[in-house]
Amino acid sequence: MIEMKDELTLGKLSQTYRVLFTGFMLVIGLGLCMAGAQIMLTHGMADGKVGLSMNDIVYSYYGNRSGSKMESSLTGKMKDKAPEEVKFIMIQWVRDEAPAAEWEKVGPLFEKHCANCHDSESGLPEVAKLEVAKSLAEVDHGASIASLTRVSHIHLFGISFIFLFVGWIFGMAEFNQTWKLILISTPFAFLVLDVASWWLTKFWPGCAWITMIGGLGYSLAAVVMFATSFAQMWLPRWTKK
Repeated sequence: MIEMKDELTLGKLSQTYRVLFTGFMLVIGLGLCMAGAQIMLTHGMADGKVGLSMNDIVYSYYGNRSGSKMESSLTGKMKDKAPEEVKFIMIQWVRDEAPAAEWEKVGPLFEKHCANCHDSESGLPEVAKLEVAKSLAEVDHGASIASLTRVSHIHLFGISFIFLFVGWIFGMAEFNQTWKLILISTPFAFLVLDVASWWLTKFWPGCAWITMIGGLGYSLAAVVMFATSFAQMWLPRWTKK
C-alpha cells in the first residue's frame, strides 16, 4: 500500500476544524462522564451501597434471587425514597406474598412515596397499582430478556458511532501506527465484550467480572485518544503555523 507523503495530521488542521473537533470531543467526553454517573446512581446502588461492585452487576442482570424485585429496590437503589418504617411495611407485605386483602393499608404508601416518579409518563412500573406491585413482589430474576435486547441494541448502535468519530479524529494523530490501530479498534472490541457480559451474567453470575473489564477497556482507550488528540491540536510542539 502506498502512503501519502504529506499526510494530513491534527497539527496541520486549520483552526476551524480544530475548534470543531475540540467542541465535539468535549461534549462527548462530558456525555461519557454523565453516563458513568448514571451507572453509579442506578447499577451502582443495586446492593444498597455506594460504588459499583460485583454484587451490583450480579443483582442488575442475574437478580437477587433471595428476594423480590420490590425488596431489592427498597433495600438498594430506592433505599432513600421512603422512611425506614414505611419500607418495613412494604417489604413485609412483599414477604407475605403480596396479599390483596392488605392493599388498602399498603397501597397509599406506594402512592405517597413512589407514584411521583413511577407514573404513566416516566416509563417506570406504576407501583401504586396493585397488579403491578404484585408482579414486582415476585422473585428478582434481574433484567428481563426484553430489556436486555432493548438496551443492547441502543448501546451497540449509539456508542459505536461515538467511537467511529473519535477514532476518525485520532486517526490523524502522529502516533505509532501499530498502537494507533490497537487504540482505534479497542473500544469496539470492548463494547461488544461489555454488552455480551450482560447476557452472560444474566445466566451465569460468575461472569460479572467481564462487565468490569469491558467498561474499563474502552474507557482507557478513549482517555488516551482524547488526550492525544487535544494535545496535538493545541500544543505548540505539534501545531504548524
